[in-house]
Amino acid sequence: MDSQVVDHLFRHQYGKMIAVLTNIFGLPHLELIEDALQDTFVKATLQWRKKIPENPEAWFIKSAKNRTIDLLRKVKADQVRSDKISHGAASIHLNDLFLDHEIEDSQLRMIFVACHPELAPEEQLAFALKTISGFSLKEISAALLTKEETIKKRLSRARKKVAEKQIRFEFPDKSELSARLAGVLRVIYLIFNEGFHSTKREQLIDRELCGEALRLNQLLLKKEMLRSGSSYALFGLLCFHAARLESKVSENDSIIDLEHQDRSLWHFPLIKIGNDSMNKAVTYPDRSKYHLEAAIAAEHLKAKSFQDTNWHAILELYKKLQQQNPSELGRLNMLIVLIQLKKFDLVAGELPLIDESKLNQRAYLLWATWADFHYRTGDKESALRYMDKALETVNNVLERNYLLKKRNDYL
Repeated sequence: MDSQVVDHLFRHQYGKMIAVLTNIFGLPHLELIEDALQDTFVKATLQWRKKIPENPEAWFIKSAKNRTIDLLRKVKADQVRSDKISHGAASIHLNDLFLDHEIEDSQLRMIFVACHPELAPEEQLAFALKTISGFSLKEISAALLTKEETIKKRLSRARKKVAEKQIRFEFPDKSELSARLAGVLRVIYLIFNEGFHSTKREQLIDRELCGEALRLNQLLLKKEMLRSGSSYALFGLLCFHAARLESKVSENDSIIDLEHQDRSLWHFPLIKIGNDSMNKAVTYPDRSKYHLEAAIAAEHLKAKSFQDTNWHAILELYKKLQQQNPSELGRLNMLIVLIQLKKFDLVAGELPLIDESKLNQRAYLLWATWADFHYRTGDKESALRYMDKALETVNNVLERNYLLKKRNDYL
């Protein structure tokens, strides 16, 4: 077992144990719980250097339970905590709290805590990655392309708000559930997007993040009260995107665009799961941007080849998406589709209206689109100029190499 597998195991067990221990001790003791788990991790890392247990997961759960018992003994000295224990953990069979369905329930409660509206969106994302997914400060800062110190402050603010606002470790009331669920889905969507199109400098795909988003979405769908058209549609969308992960990057770390991907590498069992999820999504009354984005992804997956892609259908879906959820990236995507349809007059009128500043780290896509537009309309000199601009703007090494190759193709 290599260190990568060990890290993976820790990450998933961390989130589970945070949720279970929070269920026992309550949110006010979240920092204490995090410290206790860190102790367990250190202990595991040291012991596993000599010998990895036959069942690492069982080892970790057992260690976490033992650590819980230690904590229970310590907090008994505190009357306030003692009162809590007498009404909580002490009155509950500890083993019951570590049953699979109890762990899942605790994790779901933690998701709603992380996505509480009292927390700012950037705090929600950092808090979710830390408490649910078990990412370290360094990993979160890398995933969100933000300094560790900034992430530390966001997490500190989030914990403070949880305490000050007396946020409870429970599911929201029925009247709030729909709005709160929308926030949860947004965080899962952002986690997957970061994995699917990583902002890291030397990595295009982060499979850990993609897998984590799928796992969290799947957890939601296990609970009947959390099922909705949106939660099913998001799961369908994530499955459709995840099905193409293996074909996006070659063995020598080169990006393979949609046109040149080996479609036999697409993972069809995941596509089927995505289709099943979309069939369920449309049986619910709510509609979301995830329905439309999944429909766009499905159109790409349906095409036997890039040339067979139904660009007209995709354009109509993008139009609906823009009406429902307008964004500058959405407008740019529509123009990319119009280029495929050779509607160059429309592109020439709309492309100058795209605001680079609203694309943030994806601004290079605007200049690459300009380059593609000029190349296809026969202005090679302008195509090269705009591709140079894209190269100046892009951060990711793999994307830079991809754009450089395209530039060479223009010559």
